[in-house]
Amino acid sequence: MSAGDVASEPLVTLGRIAGVYGIKGWVKIISSTRPIDAILDYDEWYVGFPGAAKVATAFQGKTHGAGLVAQIHNAKGGVIADRDEAARMVGAEIAVPRSAMPPPEGDEVYWFDLVGMVVRSTEGVELGAVTGLTNNGAQDILVVRDPVAMDEDGKPLQRLIPFVRGPIIESVNLETKQIVTHWQADW
Repeated sequence: MSAGDVASEPLVTLGRIAGVYGIKGWVKIISSTRPIDAILDYDEWYVGFPGAAKVATAFQGKTHGAGLVAQIHNAKGGVIADRDEAARMVGAEIAVPRSAMPPPEGDEVYWFDLVGMVVRSTEGVELGAVTGLTNNGAQDILVVRDPVAMDEDGKPLQRLIPFVRGPIIESVNLETKQIVTHWQADW
């Protein structure tokens, strides 16, 4: 793909540009990868706002404190070396083509593969579908919306289920798009 092209395959968001760093066009990166600097391993980034991503590459990047900073190429292939140009990118998402990602190993799964999966208790009770994931510092957490059960405001009930294999998550089946958990509907 050449600079300026939008990917013809699904893109996976791996981070976003959170701010500018210095006066030479560097940007602060918030990465969703583990480790956080794994985002720098991808040769092409699609940087932009939803629906308007352009090809960009990390010209150079490094860890800085608890985060990352990078200087990137713009959609025309030139290095962004101006703070004002970099500032226009704040808030933009950084995505890569799904095919560029390594296959998960063993029982690993990518978060984005879990979104949309149906969650059932070990007794077969449907608890809802995964709408997202978050992390509380101790473990990953599934955000599950139950379209049948309603909260006190009349909205679909949201459950936060720790993604801990064994004691909480019994199985994840990517083929059937189902997660079986020891969680109960009334918890």
